[in-house]
Amino acid sequence: MTISSTTLNYTNVRDIWYTMIGIPGLEESHIWISIPICSMYIVAIAGNALLLFLIITEHSLHEPMYLFLSMLALADIFLSTVTTPKMLAIFWFRAGGISFASCVSQMFFLHFIFVAESAILLAMAFDRYVAICYPLRYTTILTTSVIIKMGIAAVIRSFFICFPLIFLVYRLTYCGKSIIRHSYCEHMGIARLACDSVKVNIYYGVIVALFSTCLDVVLIIVSYALILCAVFRIPSRDARLKALGTCGSHVCVILLFYTPAFFSFFAHLFGGHSIPLHVHILFANLYVVVPPSVNPIIYGVKTKQIQERVIQVFSLGK
Repeated sequence: MTISSTTLNYTNVRDIWYTMIGIPGLEESHIWISIPICSMYIVAIAGNALLLFLIITEHSLHEPMYLFLSMLALADIFLSTVTTPKMLAIFWFRAGGISFASCVSQMFFLHFIFVAESAILLAMAFDRYVAICYPLRYTTILTTSVIIKMGIAAVIRSFFICFPLIFLVYRLTYCGKSIIRHSYCEHMGIARLACDSVKVNIYYGVIVALFSTCLDVVLIIVSYALILCAVFRIPSRDARLKALGTCGSHVCVILLFYTPAFFSFFAHLFGGHSIPLHVHILFANLYVVVPPSVNPIIYGVKTKQIQERVIQVFSLGK
C-alpha cells in the first residue's frame, strides 16, 4: 500500500508506507549495480564470519588486538545485513515498500551500529597506543575484563546517542509524501518527508556527528600522534618500521570507514543540489558493503597470525 498525494493532509504514522526507489536516475542499471553489491555482501559475511571463527577457536589470537578485531567483524556483519538484503530486493524485484515502523527500525540500527563501530575503531587506536608506548604494561592495562567493559561502553554510548532519533522522527507530522529516493532508511531521509520544520533533527544530527564520531576521529588522531612521537624515539630503524607496521591495517580500516561516511553525512546534510543525487546514493550504498567486505581482507593480508591460522584451517579441510 502506497499513500498517494490525494490522501488526507495529515497521516497517522502507523498507516504510513513508503516506497524506496533505489538509486534515482539509475533504475535501468539496478541489476548491474546489484552484482558487485551482492558479491561484496557475500564476501563481507563470509570474511567476517571466518575472522570471528579464527579468533574464537585459536587461543593464540585471544589477545587485545584480536578481541577488538572480533568486535569490528561482528559490527561489520550487522552493518551490511541491516541494509543490503532490502537493497538487493529493490534492485532485483523492485520490492521497495516498507512501513514507517520498519523504516525507523532500520534507521535506528544503521546509525546505532555506525556509532558503535566508530567507538570500536577508537578502542583499537588506544590498543595500538598502549602496545607501542607502554609495551611492558600492555597485557596488564588491556585485560580481558577491561576489553569487555570497553565493548559494553561502546554499545551503551551508541544506544543513548541514537535512541533519541526515534522520537525525533515520530514527533514530526507527515502528510502524504511516500517516496524515499534512497535504497535504505536513514535519519534525515525520513525527516525530510515531513511537513514540519526539521531544524531540530538537523541540529541533533550535527551535534551527534561532532560529539561522537568527530570526537572519536580527534582522539584517534591524538593517539596516532603520540604513537608517532614514541616510534621516532626508537633508535633502531627496523624496530621503527616494525612498530609502524602493526598500525598499518588499522589506519587502512579507519580511512575506509570514515571517508565515505563523512562524505555521505555532510552531502546529505549540506550538499543540496551541488552533488547529483544518484552519486550520493550510490556512494551511500557502497559505504555499507565496501568497508565490511575489505576489512577482513586487510587484516588477513597484513596479519601473519591470521594468515597462518587460515592456512592451517584450510589445510586440515583437505
